[in-house]
Amino acid sequence: MDFATLFGMFAALGLIGYSILTGDGADTFLNVPSLVIVVGGTIGATFVCFPMKTVFGVIGVLRKTILPGGTDNTELITGLEALSKRARKEGLLSLQAAGESIDDEFYKKGLLLVVDGQEADTIETILGTEVGSIKARHTVGAELFKAMGTYAPAFGMIGTIIGLIQMLQTMNDPSSIGPSMAVALVTTFYGALLSNVVFLPLAVKLEYRSKVEVAQKNLILEGLLSIHAGDNPRILVQRLGSYVAPSARPAEQ
Repeated sequence: MDFATLFGMFAALGLIGYSILTGDGADTFLNVPSLVIVVGGTIGATFVCFPMKTVFGVIGVLRKTILPGGTDNTELITGLEALSKRARKEGLLSLQAAGESIDDEFYKKGLLLVVDGQEADTIETILGTEVGSIKARHTVGAELFKAMGTYAPAFGMIGTIIGLIQMLQTMNDPSSIGPSMAVALVTTFYGALLSNVVFLPLAVKLEYRSKVEVAQKNLILEGLLSIHAGDNPRILVQRLGSYVAPSARPAEQ
């Protein structure tokens, strides 16, 4: 589990909340109509941009930022090296049992293709298409949060304009101008807060997770092709070593 997402978000909100509570007029920042305008408007605009199924699938997308899943690249290289040694000693068919015990569907599919004796080009095409599909799905999730990050400040400004129009109707009472202006600006505050603390950071995290996962799938693909080609296990480790930091690369045996 990656706690960085939750920690960063709560830290930002906590520090902002602390600044508000230690100042004057903290209760001014709590305005339900303003919150309704920003949150409701942002959600509504998001439904206009994306299919309903995609928007409702946002919970599954959020899970990617907290529970990235997957195996460490170093462990993957070590596992692929062991499979390579086994294949050279006992043949590719000996890897079938190992394939059935793998949880990663991409890894399992690729290994079974190798065991079935498919051509290298066929394996690369099938798994390459799968990698492209994974990248496309992740891109949609990031674009959804980017859209929400764009619309939240816009609806904050709309709420502020509504508040200013309502304030101008009471200009005959100068004492009400200050409080009314404060309430009007709260809507802009909500929009900027949600955009820069929640939506846009989540979009960046999803893009990062996508790059990490795609790189890991390419590592698996290259390792399986190396096993298929009957490369020496040492060559396999050296080829895949570029996917991890030098200090984390498996020791050559």
